[in-house]
Amino acid sequence: MTDSPTSPSLYQINTRVWLTELSQALGQRATLDDIPDAELDRLAAQGFDWIWFLSVWQTGPAAQQVSRSNAGWRREFQETLPDLREEDIGGSGFAIHSYSVHRDLGGPAALARLRERLQKRGLKLMLDFVPNHMAPDHPWVGEHPDYFIHGSESALARAPQNYCRAQTKNGPQVLAYGRDPYFDGWPDTLQLNYGNPELQQAMIGELERIAGQCDGVRCDMAMLVLPDVFERTWGIRADLFWPKAIEAVRHTHPSFLFMAEVYWDLEWTMQQQGFDYAYDKRLYDRLRDGHARHVRRRPPECGPVREHFQAGLDYQNKLARFLENHDEPRAATTFAPETHRAAAVLTFLSPGLRFFHQGQFQGRRKRISPHLCRGPAEPADHQLEQFYDRLLAVLRQPAARKGRWQLLECVPAWEGNWTWDCFLAFAWEGGDGERLLVAVNYAANQSQCCVRLPFADLVGRAWRLQDQMEEVGYDRDGSDLQSRGLYLDVPPWQASVFAVTRKS
Repeated sequence: MTDSPTSPSLYQINTRVWLTELSQALGQRATLDDIPDAELDRLAAQGFDWIWFLSVWQTGPAAQQVSRSNAGWRREFQETLPDLREEDIGGSGFAIHSYSVHRDLGGPAALARLRERLQKRGLKLMLDFVPNHMAPDHPWVGEHPDYFIHGSESALARAPQNYCRAQTKNGPQVLAYGRDPYFDGWPDTLQLNYGNPELQQAMIGELERIAGQCDGVRCDMAMLVLPDVFERTWGIRADLFWPKAIEAVRHTHPSFLFMAEVYWDLEWTMQQQGFDYAYDKRLYDRLRDGHARHVRRRPPECGPVREHFQAGLDYQNKLARFLENHDEPRAATTFAPETHRAAAVLTFLSPGLRFFHQGQFQGRRKRISPHLCRGPAEPADHQLEQFYDRLLAVLRQPAARKGRWQLLECVPAWEGNWTWDCFLAFAWEGGDGERLLVAVNYAANQSQCCVRLPFADLVGRAWRLQDQMEEVGYDRDGSDLQSRGLYLDVPPWQASVFAVTRKS
């Protein structure tokens, strides 16, 4: 659609945990039908385009039993919930028994009604697709054992962390747990065999059914089924899956959206295979490292933030930028408060998909495992909430949603002053002349620089720079801005978003 934003916003909701909270408030089990319209109104008013409901699909007792009996996992659950109860462990939402909405959530009809309510508010629905594996009690295990990776008795004896014995129509067989090439298997899942063309067609069929229930999917560990990754992991050659799967879905649902969870510098690969967005884990890692640019004493794999933003917009516009999600630690524990704010301004005022996580605005500190159906009670950080309120208000502005972005040059304020290198600066320009200037001192020291502005009409006019993150404004002469740039002298981790307007 022509009015769709080039830099939309997405909000991820932990569905089972949220419904548990609603159940406690209602005094009875809540389903998707019980999500209040007022909450959907609030999400729409905050400017979100997409709502990702995590873990809505039917899970089964086999995976749940693994989750409840795994000692290592239980220790993690206990750290999150000191008052852990057995019913809190629902089993991983990624150990899928069927791509039908879980009966405890109200089933497919409740999801359809929720989607209709979202559509009335201009919100699109995103759900999960897990291409790599299925639950150990998925019907395919018994009916289509050839859809899964098989092992030998010797493999089971040698690596019991990666194999198990499962009952199939051909009797007991050794099957592989789902895994990636760098870790032991996930014992609540079984690995799908992408070397089998029939399995690939079956998974395309699953995707086509999902596409009738929502507007887009987040594809879990999407790079694991790439032919080279799959062969490296399993020693089995596989045909390309994603291009034909995406084409098949879009034949019926042309605007259906695909977002890839992806690591290992494979973001561009996933974009080239048809994904609308790919996780930008590299930016997250570089911001967490805490430097605006490369520092020699730092491991080179951490990389500099500024160089990251020098990539072409054909790449950056298709990245999903985040500071936390259900897999990552909470941002409030990863970043100190002042660093958190600076990192958020850089992350969410760069181009691409702005990806937020439930609890992020309130400064929640405990990550909730996808195996759990309940989260801990935590106090809200009201100062952080106010910061995100201001940031979301900026992101609702047309220039930030649909405008043109560019990375700006920062230069020394005077000869020998090295602190200019601590800054990152962006500009957003909207079609109606709206302009935003983003400037961040991403360092633990007071810093100075001059920012070169890209606006052609500065000379001979007076300009107002109103900071959208703080209630302060500055008047500047356009000729000075053109010749010298915008001079900044700001404290550590200072992040400003200026609305640049001509004074009357």
